[in-house]
Amino acid sequence: MTTNPLTQNHTSRGYLIAFISAIILSTTAILIRHLSVNYHLPALILAFWRDSFVALTLLTVLGLSRPSSLHVEKRDLLYFLLYGLVLAIFNSLWTNSVVLNGAAVSTVLVYSSAAFTALLGWWLLKETLGWIKVLAVCLSLGGCVLVAGAYDPSVWQSNLLAIFTGIISGLAYAAYSLMGRKAANRGLNAWTTILYIFAFAASFLMVFNLLLGKSLPGAASQPADMFWLGHAWAGWGVLLLLAAGPTVAGFGLYNVSLGYLPSSVANLILSTEPVFTAIIAFLLLGERMTGIQVVGSLLVLGGVAIMRLFEREPATEAEPAGV
Repeated sequence: MTTNPLTQNHTSRGYLIAFISAIILSTTAILIRHLSVNYHLPALILAFWRDSFVALTLLTVLGLSRPSSLHVEKRDLLYFLLYGLVLAIFNSLWTNSVVLNGAAVSTVLVYSSAAFTALLGWWLLKETLGWIKVLAVCLSLGGCVLVAGAYDPSVWQSNLLAIFTGIISGLAYAAYSLMGRKAANRGLNAWTTILYIFAFAASFLMVFNLLLGKSLPGAASQPADMFWLGHAWAGWGVLLLLAAGPTVAGFGLYNVSLGYLPSSVANLILSTEPVFTAIIAFLLLGERMTGIQVVGSLLVLGGVAIMRLFEREPATEAEPAGV
């Protein structure tokens, strides 16, 4: 039996595109860490500008290329509003996690979302929870304990906020993923969904900063803080790169890969994102993971891989492609 060269080239191209997507998406935490370390940009202000620039980028691109995709039914606006709120909460938690835990550890911890998605899907959507999923959940959560150092009682005293923020960001990402599945089931266009939920998320983040700033970590303490970067044009450039690069280009390439590969395969390749983040964080930021953290990372990735390989209903293109 011979392999069709055209089919082989088609598949190889899909793998290449999916890996490039994972590499681009892995720079998200790196850029956030760069902004927090070099510009001391508060997490919620950073999240606001990131979401705003994503929405503006997509509004411009879709407005010029596919104006009809900007139209949505009134019945979908409330869903987008709720979805945007979940995204705003997730972005707030995860950006704070990057600041507290570093790029590599925060990215691994947020991938605990695979375990939380299985549990929430079983609880809320009545999805099956067989032994394969139970194994994946145990691997992922056990790995998170090792990565966060939660096995050491002293860590709970010195780094409790960081651990809590990192793991809860995974729970928030799971909720975000489940809403992505529901969006696909409603037949909503992926790009239209991204545009509206990021626009609503930016609106919620503005409220978080301006009305709740004094009570939320990483928020603006006064309205003038919203323009924290001031005349630091290089910082603004990194913010634009963060929006147009990892978020728009990374997700876009992931969607392109779905035209060549089954969604389960594309998602599995995307699960290499924490590996690329750890490598880039080591090379550019000097972040180092201990041996135990590396083992924990492998357990998390193993849990994600098992989930992707054995799930009966692969993720659809409307499901989030990365953090």
